[in-house]
Amino acid sequence: MSYYQPGILATPVPPQARHLFFALQSVEALPQAFDNLMNLVDGKSAVVGLGESLVKAMNVQVAGLRSFPALSGVGVENPSTQHALWIWLHGVDRGELLNRSTAVEAALAPALRLVQMNETFRHKDGHDLTGYEDGTENPHDEAAMAAALLGEGAEGLVGGSFAAIQQWQHDLKGFHALSAADKDNIMGRRLSDNEEIDDAPVSAHVKRTAQESFAPEAFVVRRSMPWIEGERAGLMFLAFGFSLDAFEAQLRRMSGLEDGIVDGLYRISRPITGGYYWCPPLKDGHLDLRALRIG
Repeated sequence: MSYYQPGILATPVPPQARHLFFALQSVEALPQAFDNLMNLVDGKSAVVGLGESLVKAMNVQVAGLRSFPALSGVGVENPSTQHALWIWLHGVDRGELLNRSTAVEAALAPALRLVQMNETFRHKDGHDLTGYEDGTENPHDEAAMAAALLGEGAEGLVGGSFAAIQQWQHDLKGFHALSAADKDNIMGRRLSDNEEIDDAPVSAHVKRTAQESFAPEAFVVRRSMPWIEGERAGLMFLAFGFSLDAFEAQLRRMSGLEDGIVDGLYRISRPITGGYYWCPPLKDGHLDLRALRIG
């Protein structure tokens, strides 16, 4: 399968990365910006996702694409900070990523303007800053492709994927003040060996998000990475799915909207952003934008 953006499923997550978020400024300049983007992006070292507003600006629709909902749960908030375009740059050197960001920004102007940038990095072998391993229950190989990629449909859609992104800010001082048992019960896993705790509270993160416990099952491929900005730090949560439904089902349950039980994760972290994006497939090594009537 070479018709999807390979950076979506490449493992492990890159050593360094940048999330670039753009706002639409000029519809008239979009054709040139898309042309530049198709020549600049390979889908491997840079994954591209389009927001609903950008697709609508092209007078087309992508089935299943919607904007991130500002979701109020039981005493918790999941804000929406939806943007027109998202680009996830992969790399090994922060300086190289800076230069590539500058090139992308110039290539998209004046149609699109960079409004948010977040640097992320791989911690240990793919751990959150709390020390717990992230993405333990990720599907692999064919199961990952089935969960993350659209397997059937019209040309220009097959091989596409939907990305859900939330920037979570941790209260690390508060977290580290907790006992080891409290920490494990929030996560539902033991920090010492990453084993799931059978008798963990029903609010444990692992129990709230057990992908096979939903109807239908809510499997996604997580590619989250930590971030640090001055005194602030947390996790840039990123999940890919063949639709947005699985992620949204998990988020609703985490927020207590399914049964009134809020995920313990909210005790030590809170989302400060939220966005949904459609990641088009590839054709002949370039972004396949036929769904936008381009190419």
